[in-house]
Amino acid sequence: QVQLVESGGGLVQPGGSLRLSCAASGFTFSSFTIAWHRLAPGKERELVAQIAGRDGSTNYADSVKGRFTISRDNAENTVYLQMNSLKPEDTAVYYCNVPAIFGSWGQGTQVTVSS
Repeated sequence: QVQLVESGGGLVQPGGSLRLSCAASGFTFSSFTIAWHRLAPGKERELVAQIAGRDGSTNYADSVKGRFTISRDNAENTVYLQMNSLKPEDTAVYYCNVPAIFGSWGQGTQVTVSS
């Protein structure tokens, strides 16, 4: 079955960086778009970034453009989210997801941006 495992979260000061990883299994990874979402307390879930399977095209939420970069390694079945210039408002649980596969969510990884 589809399995997604996020890692790389933690506590970082404003202006710092983190790289999240999403290790995938149970489907033909290279054929599918993978997305990163985040959920902060009291807020709705936000689509942060996604990357297509075939051509690697990307798109980002306006709130992270220029700061976050999504990438994928199809040989390793892994998607990454490089997060730079982090802000306190980036604090959230970050999840990866396969939009085309219903219910395909990982357990999430907590990112906390605070001084």
